[in-house]
Amino acid sequence: MKRTRIHRARRLRGTLIALTAASGLLLTGCSGDAGDSGQSSKADSRQNSGGGSGYAPAPAQSNGSGEQQDGRTDSEGEQGDTEGDFAPPPDYLSTFALDVDTASYGYARRTLADGHLPDPSTVRPEEFVNSFRQDYERPDGNGFSVTVDGARTDREDWSLVRVGLATRTAEQDGERPPAALTFVIDISGSMAEPGRLDLAKDSLGVMTDRLRDDDSVAIVTFSDEAETVLPMTRLDDHRDRVHDAIDELEPTDSTNLGAGVRTGYATAVKGLREGATNRVVLVSDALANTGDTEADSILDRISDARREHGITLFGVGVGSDYGDALMEQLADKGDGNTTYVSNESDARKVFCEQLPRNVDLTARDAKAQVAFDPETVAEFRLIGYDNRRVADDDFRDDRVDGGEVGPGHTVTALYAVRTKQSASGHLATATVRWLDPETREPHEESGQLESGSLNEALWDAPSRLQVTAVAAYFADALRKGDDDWTTLPGAPTLGELAERADKLADTTEDKAVHQLAEAINQARRYQD
Repeated sequence: MKRTRIHRARRLRGTLIALTAASGLLLTGCSGDAGDSGQSSKADSRQNSGGGSGYAPAPAQSNGSGEQQDGRTDSEGEQGDTEGDFAPPPDYLSTFALDVDTASYGYARRTLADGHLPDPSTVRPEEFVNSFRQDYERPDGNGFSVTVDGARTDREDWSLVRVGLATRTAEQDGERPPAALTFVIDISGSMAEPGRLDLAKDSLGVMTDRLRDDDSVAIVTFSDEAETVLPMTRLDDHRDRVHDAIDELEPTDSTNLGAGVRTGYATAVKGLREGATNRVVLVSDALANTGDTEADSILDRISDARREHGITLFGVGVGSDYGDALMEQLADKGDGNTTYVSNESDARKVFCEQLPRNVDLTARDAKAQVAFDPETVAEFRLIGYDNRRVADDDFRDDRVDGGEVGPGHTVTALYAVRTKQSASGHLATATVRWLDPETREPHEESGQLESGSLNEALWDAPSRLQVTAVAAYFADALRKGDDDWTTLPGAPTLGELAERADKLADTTEDKAVHQLAEAINQARRYQD
């Protein structure tokens, strides 16, 4: 398989400037400060897709559907050289904010383990795909490497194309900036269920012992009201204070999640530390039933704290009955990400390994745009990212929010692509744009896909690409019955998919792939 990887050395600025001047366009939002304007938001930009003149290599124009009609070749520009300098028509663009969430997959596993299939509306394919380790080459500094590859499916002319983005490896614990973490913990009555508050308390206690002396922790609790039980406290010689606050957590009444988030952000702002990574960590089953229960209303009340101070939100979902939609919306619109924990192993991995190591950010407001070549591509469809779509004109508008990504992360977007018969040459250009977390300066990197990259059959491809495909096909099968569901090309039956997953689990010797195989086998039994 041929892979194309282009790293920070390739800036594309000369091409962008020349083509922009030629088309009379103005590149917007490059002032280096994405936080000055509150006029644009993820929610606004993802509702619909605007028009405008295209520009290369990642033009800003689309109908926003991500799906094309066969034979649309009315290109506004001609295909360039292998660098992919071309201007495709609107229908050949796909733009989305990056997403490192994994909650949907974790919750699906929990639901299957409990004996039934997940609600199709809770299945987000990109979160299944991004739950697994990838082998992308990583950049040396902040920003991303770009890997574009793919393989043919069993359906004629259809392939799966993988756009892989990777940040630098996580630094050693002593090399990262200090963390200022405000934990907002749900202590409502529903959190009394085993595997909720007890799980959180145990994991937070272990995490407290693993954080550095120069890290700080605050704790806010909420039920029918919210309370700051521990103001921002430098650990140093105060770990006992943190442990005491955690040990005293007990479930009480109803769930006023809005009050918890507002008080959490107020506590984070009051304890804001310059030069540290300031983050709010929401631990809840997200079953809000008192006060503000809508994500937009909750976030409006803490918008200043988010925009002026750059405090990101990390949502940790728990419980067999879980408000997946609310937690996902809070993280999506609150410049953060979500995960789901169902057992002690999951919880300790999140709190004790991932959170302390990856509190830093390497990219803010990161967005990706894939421009498909109408000379070689008949149609395409982005798999998932339904709530992450960005209007194509907003790709280089840095006032429009993207995703926040830290070190050690990978982001994968998978496309179903139908190539034209006898297609040869350039197929697509994938570009990622982000703001430096400190200076807010914009940067871009791109990768190319050529037709030769799709010569290999999917089930003969490298194992990590196969795992990506299995995860996507699994999500696709679980979405059956959803109004937005359209089956993927070359989709195996669940039985065939289970066999693929079992073989990959043995090949990769990866515990996460073994768990994937187990989940598919469970789903197979429930659908039979």
